[in-house]
This record gives sequence, structure tokens and C-alpha cells, in this order.
Amino acid sequence: MAQSEVMSSYWRGFRDGLPFIAVVAPFATLFGVLSMESGLSVFETVAFSVVVIAGSAQFAALQLLNDNAPLLVVILSALTVNLRMSMYSASLTPYLGPLPLWKRITAAYFLVDITYAASVQDYDKRPQESVAQKFAYFMGVATPVCPLWYLFTLIGALVGEAIPSGGGLDFALPIAFIAMVAPTLRTTAHMGAAISAALLALCLYWMPFNLGLITAALAGMAVGAELERRGWA
Repeated sequence: MAQSEVMSSYWRGFRDGLPFIAVVAPFATLFGVLSMESGLSVFETVAFSVVVIAGSAQFAALQLLNDNAPLLVVILSALTVNLRMSMYSASLTPYLGPLPLWKRITAAYFLVDITYAASVQDYDKRPQESVAQKFAYFMGVATPVCPLWYLFTLIGALVGEAIPSGGGLDFALPIAFIAMVAPTLRTTAHMGAAISAALLALCLYWMPFNLGLITAALAGMAVGAELERRGWA
């Protein structure tokens, strides 16, 4: 396999990842600002993004931390929100499974909604490409996306330091969730999962430690899976 072909796949992925900066930058900045509003330090805020690198799970965990939920509940909630990553991983296994262990670990770390969506579409269009080219494309998409998630988290944290506590940014969390979720509601299964989870979360708001959120999320996924099984996707 010529190195030029691998690099061509990498730069194609890089170009495909560039438009997503318009999404990553504002959400990462918002996370940084809200983390500072919640009492985290700049180091803790940036470390949060580096370790977790999953926007929806980070926002969910931050909301629970604001509500003084136990750490175990925060962790379980973040894991529940990120269960979709296991499905992403299974979907990419036929393409990236033959890679060496260290490359699979690298791909697993950078596996986010953007790298998955772009890579799967590209792999379907170019089934003839080698595993090396597929990995290069994946990392190409991740290059302009993931480092900027860290950078704009830091920028948001530094900006957040200048905002007085109680600056009225609590409203931004639900708005951020709506903005992240709404574009993904493309099928009956998606809408069924979202609506059932939202209604159940409202009904179970009384549960201690925000356990209603975890219950509603699991129930929503079950509804979505059942709708897909029945062919309503």
C-alpha cells in the first residue's frame, strides 16, 4: 500500500471534518463556561473534556453535579447517555477490526458522533479501500474536531472565570440539549425514543438522585429499539 494513498485518505477525512468545527467550537465553549459557573476549576474543566470527550455525556454529568447528585449516579447517567458508542463500535468493527490493538484503542478514544457518521458514509462509498486507508480517513476526520474540543473548552473556561457566579447561564444547558438532539430525530424510532424518554423523565422527576433520568433514558432506548424491530424506523 503506497503511503501516498493512505495520506490521500487522511486529508480527505480532514477536509470532511472541517465543517464540523462550526458545531464543536460553540458547544465546547459553552461547556467550558458552564463548568466554571458550576464551580469546576480550569484544569478540572479541560480534563473533563480530555478524559470523557463526549459532549452530551459531559452536559448530562454537569447538570447532575449542579444538582448535587451522588458520584455513582453521575457516572451511571453519563454511561447511559453514551451507550450509543457501543453500537457505533460494533458498526465499525467490520472496517477497523483487523487493525493492531494500539490503533483500535486510538480509534475507540476518538470515536464520537462526528467521526462515526463521517467514516461510515465514506466506508460505504469506498469499499475497495484498505484498512490502513480507512483508519487514516477516521483519524483525518478526528484531527480538526477533537483537539478543538479541548481548545474551545479551555477558551470557555477562561471566559467563564470572568463571569460572576450566578450569572444566569443555567438556561443554556437545556437549550444545548435541544440543539444537540433535535437534528437527530429523523425516524419514527428516534422520535419515539425521544418522546417516551422525555415524558417518562417528567413523570419520574420525584425520584431521588435524578434516577428518573437514568430510568427514562433506558426506557427511551427500549422504545426506540422495539420500534426499529417492528420496522417503524
